[in-house]
Parts: sequence; C-alpha cells; structure tokens
Amino acid sequence: MDFGKLPNVDTVDFTLPADSLFNQTVWDKVEPTASPQVFIGGPLWANKSYVGRIYPSQAKERDFLHYYTRQFNTIELNSTHYQIPTPGMIEKWKTEAASSPIRPRFVYCPKFPQAISHERALVAAESLTEEFVNAVLSLEEFLGTTFLQLPPNFGPDKWPVLEKYLKSLPDDLEVAVEFRHPDWFRKPAVWQQTLERLCALHRHVVISDVAGRRDVLHMSLTSPNLVLRFVANEGHKTDYERTDAWVERLKTWFGQGLQTAYLFIHGGELNDTAPELIRYWVQRLNAVCGLNLQEPTIRPEVVQGSLF
Repeated sequence: MDFGKLPNVDTVDFTLPADSLFNQTVWDKVEPTASPQVFIGGPLWANKSYVGRIYPSQAKERDFLHYYTRQFNTIELNSTHYQIPTPGMIEKWKTEAASSPIRPRFVYCPKFPQAISHERALVAAESLTEEFVNAVLSLEEFLGTTFLQLPPNFGPDKWPVLEKYLKSLPDDLEVAVEFRHPDWFRKPAVWQQTLERLCALHRHVVISDVAGRRDVLHMSLTSPNLVLRFVANEGHKTDYERTDAWVERLKTWFGQGLQTAYLFIHGGELNDTAPELIRYWVQRLNAVCGLNLQEPTIRPEVVQGSLF
C-alpha cells in the first residue's frame, strides 16, 4: 500500500487521537450489545509466503482462498477495485465461505471498482455501478460492508457528486466511504458537516491508521459500525504498540454501543507479516474485550539445519 507509506517510521507519533465529538451522536442512538460482531482479516489471500505458514506446505495457488477462509473471517477485497467479479467468481467465493468452519460466518468486503471511483469520479457510472452492485449483492449472507475509496483529488467541493451517488445506491447495501483529500480534514467545520451528512444517509466512514497521513486517523464514526484500515510497517515494534492502543479504544467503543467492527490489517508493502499481526490482534481482543474470536494457526518456519 503506497498511500501514507514512509521509508522510516521511527519518528512518527502513533498516538491515537481523542474521539471525534460527533461519535456521541452515534452512541446516543444505540445500546451496547453483549456480543459485538468483529470481522478481522487482511487485504489479500494470494500470497505465496503464506504457504507453509498459514497454508499447508503443499498448497496450490488455486486453493489459497480455501485456506484463507479457514484462518480469518473477512477480507478487504481489493480485487474488485480492478475487476467487477463474474458470476463464476461470485459462486466460487460463496462456496468457499459457506464451507468455512469459522463462525458466525466469513464475509467479503469488496472495494468499489476504480473505473467508478477514480476514472469516472462517480459521474456517468450508472451502468458500471448496477453491474457491480448486482454482483456483490449476490454474495448474500457472505457480503459484509463495501467500501468506496475516493480518489486523492476528490475534495469537499465535490460533496454534491458524492451525495447524489450514495443516494443512488440500494439501502440494503452497506457502504463505507474513505476520504483521502486533505481538505476534508483541514477545517473542523467541513469535517463535522461531512459526518452529519453521512450519518443522515446511513453510510459508514473509513478510518485509516497509516504512518504518513495522520489526518485520516480521524477517530470519527457515523454509525455503530467501524471500518478500520490498519497499515503496519513490516513488523516494526510500533505495530504491536499501536494494536494495544486500538484494542483499548475498541473496548471503550464496545461499551458505548459499537455493534460491528471490520478490521483490515495490512502487514506492510508485501503483507508478509500480516498473519502474525492479525493473530496478535485476535489474542488482545479476546483478552481485553472478552471476545471469542478464532486465532489463526501459524506454523513455525523451519530453518535450514535447525534440526541438527
């Protein structure tokens, strides 16, 4: 992931900001649940470094999704950013999710195609949108939230375009919006108004925790559903310190009424270290928040000559 990537993070202040004041508007409308839903996973299943670690040592690439759905209960489905899934792809994804032993269920969280969000900037995209929406809705119970990543040049002046587009989407389609243009965050009044409008539209907002863009770590919610993209730094010690801080914040938010959390953990540029970090997230969530999430099973790597 290039967005917010820094070559060195040793001097970055990773302290979580205070909650947005707007969050209280969300908490006032809900009651805490004894069993919040937590979906946690990475951004891809096609990683050959997972073979022998979280996939069997003889796993073939065509079976990577099968094994992924046995380890995690969601995925940030970035492949849909580049291609609208075919009916055959949807059926395969549903089959793998349906056979997963993870409970309550495995869900996919597809990203809107870049042809809609970036190339057309949400304008004159009716046909593509209909095709994408119909495809992902056919995932049925295995569809989590979708997320609409706005391009870097999509600023607050284009709110009417975004509002029109969001209103055109089906009410039963969960949508989380990711803002990247700095002007959304520069003026508190602009961001406050954005949160109010998203809340009125019953849409979620994405929070990103990435080293080089601390403004997108806005700690705002527009619904009792969190969509978090946590970008780690290849196993840097702060990856785990940041996880600890997030788990404590989540404990507070669950107590205030957070119903669902979608947690997408990026290990870094190659995501090789994501499984270990996700396991740590799961362990801490279970210990601190009293959850019962299934831990991924990670096999120790055998070092050449270590047995002798």
